[in-house]
Amino acid sequence: MKNISILIADDEEEIADLIAFHLEKEGYQCFKASDGQEAVRFVETQVFDLLILDIMMPKMDGYEVTRRIREQHNMPIIFLSAKTSDFDKVQGLVIGADDYMTKPFTPIELVARVNAQLRRFINLNHPQKDNKTQLEFGGLLISPDQRTVTLYDEDIELTPKEFDILYLLASHPKKVYSVENIFQQVWDEAYFESGNTVMVHVRTIRKKLKEDNRTHKWIKTVWGVGYTFNG
Repeated sequence: MKNISILIADDEEEIADLIAFHLEKEGYQCFKASDGQEAVRFVETQVFDLLILDIMMPKMDGYEVTRRIREQHNMPIIFLSAKTSDFDKVQGLVIGADDYMTKPFTPIELVARVNAQLRRFINLNHPQKDNKTQLEFGGLLISPDQRTVTLYDEDIELTPKEFDILYLLASHPKKVYSVENIFQQVWDEAYFESGNTVMVHVRTIRKKLKEDNRTHKWIKTVWGVGYTFNG
């Protein structure tokens, strides 16, 4: 499983580094947050395939982080905590976690649980990816089966990559995607300073959608972060 992004939220830097080290050996891309608020900000601005959350974090604990994330996202969440009671484990699972590991832990077991959660999640969601939904926003119609775009009944000719970028953004309106994440999802390759490639494609999409002449802009730039679809 390549191009999988995992967020590790733990205020103990040594533990976060240890987890990232072992997961990166498996080929996963890891991001680290040192408190609950930072973890929520990460999820609001990037797309992750799995989260590993400590419970006792500053600013916002893992329970509250999970409540907020579960309002909009369904990726697997693994709690990693020093809380060892059955009550804590049950509470974590009820709130929305998919698995619960206690500290101290063995990295090999954590990696195995991560792999298992990702396999389950990807297998469950493949049928949805194979049957993509037609999207409609006012006069804009995006048809993934035919890979066509029409704007007020006018055909808009997009290249395959342009279509993929537009569909990715439009599938999650108001979700902010970083340039790095767009590149990884659309090109299915590791990101190596390819931001200009994404920016050029977005600029071309905007031109084809004639956004220069419209008050309403379909694709909005979030400065310093990336792009979002203004549906």
